[in-house]
Amino acid sequence: MLRLSLGGAVALGFARFAYALLLPTMREDLGWSFTLSGAMNAANALGYLLGALIAAPLIRRVGLSRVFAGAMLLTALTLLACAATGLSVPLLTLRFLSGVGGALVFVSGGGLAALATRAHPERSPLLLGVFYGGAGIGMLLSAALLPPLLAHGWRGAWLALGLAALACMPLSAPALRRLPTHAASASARTPAVSLRPLAWTLAAYTCFGIGYIAYMTFIVAFLKGAGAQAWITPFWALLGLSVVLHPFVWAPVTARLRGARAMTAQMLTLAAGAALPLLGTTPPVLLLSGTLFGGSFLAVVAFTTLITRRTLPEHAWARGIAAFTVLFAAGQVAGPLLTGLLADRAGGLRLGLGVSAAVLLLGAALAWGQGRGRAT
Repeated sequence: MLRLSLGGAVALGFARFAYALLLPTMREDLGWSFTLSGAMNAANALGYLLGALIAAPLIRRVGLSRVFAGAMLLTALTLLACAATGLSVPLLTLRFLSGVGGALVFVSGGGLAALATRAHPERSPLLLGVFYGGAGIGMLLSAALLPPLLAHGWRGAWLALGLAALACMPLSAPALRRLPTHAASASARTPAVSLRPLAWTLAAYTCFGIGYIAYMTFIVAFLKGAGAQAWITPFWALLGLSVVLHPFVWAPVTARLRGARAMTAQMLTLAAGAALPLLGTTPPVLLLSGTLFGGSFLAVVAFTTLITRRTLPEHAWARGIAAFTVLFAAGQVAGPLLTGLLADRAGGLRLGLGVSAAVLLLGAALAWGQGRGRAT
C-alpha cells in the first residue's frame, strides 16, 4: 500500500498542493491577481472533474493498473512543462491536464486500494488511510525541495516536481503487478446499483471540495501577507507530516463510529484548523492549524472510499469512487475562484478563508444526516 500511495504523492502532493508554495513567487513575478491565481487551481480542478467523469469507463476498458500508470506519466509530464512558460493560457491548460491525470490516478488508485483491503477487511480504514496519506509524502518532499529553488525563481521548482513525479513511477510499479487489474464484474442480470444510500455523504463531500481547496491554495499567500513568511516551510512540512500520520489517528475512530459520524468529526476538525489563522498568526496558532488541517483533510477522502466499499457491491466500487470524485472536483472548481474573487473585491484572503471554514461546517452538518446504522 505504501508503494501505491506514491500515486497520491504525485496527483495531490505535487500536482495540486505544491502550487501553494509556488504561488507567491509566481504571483509576484507574473503580476497575477488573486482571481487568476485561484483560476490556476480551478483549472486543475476542472481537469480533475473531466478525469473523474471518464475514469470508470476507461478503467473498464483498459484496467485499473494501466490507467494508474498512464495517468502518473501524464501528470509528471505536465509538471515538467509548467517550467517552460509564464503565459497564462498555456499554464491554465497544463494545470487542467495535470488535473485530468490526478483524477485518473486517484480513482484507479482508490480502486486498487479497495481491492487490496479485501484480504484484511478489519484493517481497511488504516490501509486506505495509508494510500491516501501518500499526498503527505508529496508535501513533505515539496517542503524539502522547493524553498531553496524558489529563491532563484519558480521554473526550477516545477522541474523538480516533474522529475520527482517521474521517479515515483518505477517505485510504484511492483504494487501494480501484485494487484488485480479489474474488480469483479457485474453480470448481465445484475441490477443497476443506486447511489442513493450515499446521498448525504456525496453532498457533504461537495462542501469539503469547496472548503478545503481554498485553504490549501491560499494559506501560504495568506501567511506571507500576514508577515509570517519565516514559518511557511515548517508549517508546510508539519502539514504534510500530519497527512502521512492521519491514518493512525482516524482509523480507530472511523472503525468505531456509525454512519458518517467520522466524516462529521473530520470536517469539524478541518473547520477549526481553517479558522485558526484568522484568529492569529503566532507560531503556536499556525502549527496547530497545520496539524489539525493536515491530520484530517485526507481522512475525509479515505472515508469516502471506505463507505463506498462498505455500502456498494464490489462491481460498483469504481462507480461510487468516481461519483465522489466528480462532486469533489466540482467543489474544487468553485472553491479557488470564490476565494480569489472575495480576496480581490471584498476583504482580502481573510474573508475568503473564513467562508471556506463556514462551508466546511455546512459539510459536517450534511454528513450528520447520513444513515445512523453502522456502515459495514
